[in-house]
Amino acid sequence: MFKKIGLKDIQALKEIFEENNVYDKNIEEEYAKDEMGTIVSFPEVRVVAHDKNEISSLMVYANQENIPVTVRGAGTGLVGGSVPVHGGILLDLSQMNKIIELDKTNLTLTVQPGLMLLDIYDAIEKEGLFYAPDPGEKTATIGGNIATNAGGMRAIKYGVTRDWVRGLEVVLPTGEIIKTGGKVVKNSTGYPLKELFVGTEGTLGIIVEVTLKLTSLPKFSASLLVPFVDAISAITAAPELIKRHVTPTAVEYIDQTSLAYSNQFLGKHIPHDTHDAYLLLSYDGNTQEALDDDIEQASKICIELGALDVYLIDTAERKSSVWSVRGAFLEAIKASTTQMDEIDVVLPRSNIAEYLDFTKEVSKDLAIRIPYFGHVGDGNLHIYFCKDNLDDKTWQATLNKGFELMYQKAFKLGGLVSGEHGIGFAKKKYMVDLLGETQINLMKGIKNVFDPKGILNPDKVI
Repeated sequence: MFKKIGLKDIQALKEIFEENNVYDKNIEEEYAKDEMGTIVSFPEVRVVAHDKNEISSLMVYANQENIPVTVRGAGTGLVGGSVPVHGGILLDLSQMNKIIELDKTNLTLTVQPGLMLLDIYDAIEKEGLFYAPDPGEKTATIGGNIATNAGGMRAIKYGVTRDWVRGLEVVLPTGEIIKTGGKVVKNSTGYPLKELFVGTEGTLGIIVEVTLKLTSLPKFSASLLVPFVDAISAITAAPELIKRHVTPTAVEYIDQTSLAYSNQFLGKHIPHDTHDAYLLLSYDGNTQEALDDDIEQASKICIELGALDVYLIDTAERKSSVWSVRGAFLEAIKASTTQMDEIDVVLPRSNIAEYLDFTKEVSKDLAIRIPYFGHVGDGNLHIYFCKDNLDDKTWQATLNKGFELMYQKAFKLGGLVSGEHGIGFAKKKYMVDLLGETQINLMKGIKNVFDPKGILNPDKVI
């Protein structure tokens, strides 16, 4: 379907990117997979971009020659979205990592797509400004976050990446460069193309410049570690707490299983870690008095909802201790097994407890370890199937059966395939099962308008 790259193509790429930014020999394995590592496919050539004009020239050439192009940032994805499954060109944007403008009047930050989240936080928070999306992987790039519409722990109060994107500059598969949105707060000018690029995983265009919304940095914050007698008690308390009180910044579920993995991985413990199940709550505000009132009211409601106690986590040291343990869950589980794969479902909050009970049943019936954790405040769960000592054939059969059971149960409960990690290459089948022929054909029609030759990140999402 696509052209194989030859010497003529390599020479053309060297003219676009300069020779030292074109790699067609001995490509490292890290560029053939993402962080999950379940899908492996090498590109025929990797090119490192430094500006949007290079990317425009690349797409003109690739479109003309019918060569597939897959975009990669930091490679921290979990569903194969940045893996070049058809070979071709891997477009590395990690060096397009500059801050273009911090506009303190319009409260926007304009950056290149390869800038990492941690660098965004560092640049703006010292200015008293705030970018709220908080995905767990801080070394991910903003372009990748936009491509997958990343969420994170603060989504319950502040929304997801889509809600903080004001403008995009995008190279289309034909090489044409367009701008959509900008520094404006409102926009009712035609179809919302900006929103269309967010979450479509690099299949419609290549993001080359981003304008983000900012707000003032909350001056005060504190967390509550709230133990419950069991998982059901904790999980069912979460939506009731949200309904009866001011919205928390984050509501995370923690149990002893997750803590054990993280404790072993990090070699440290959270305070008061002897209980079976917890809610980890976070609140922020602009006055200490308002924050104190939120904490007091939340603590009272938690006790009414069956909490065994409420522990205030208000010093920098205690916050770091608790949240670093929570942030290490993914890496801790990954370190505990030989291989793993993930389900990133999102459910109505009212159905989380039933779904996690079902997860335990599947784990028992299939004789496979399935640890989990999640953002119970917004219904997004991360559920991990661990290979451990299973042979490859048994692992694949168990994984297929387990995923089918878990996704079908999620769909029956009103859930969706992905809350924040995307569809990529790995989860397409389950999206088709959920959405059906009409919606899939609409998506294919959109793809065909933007990319009639199908060269941009082919075989992803649809």
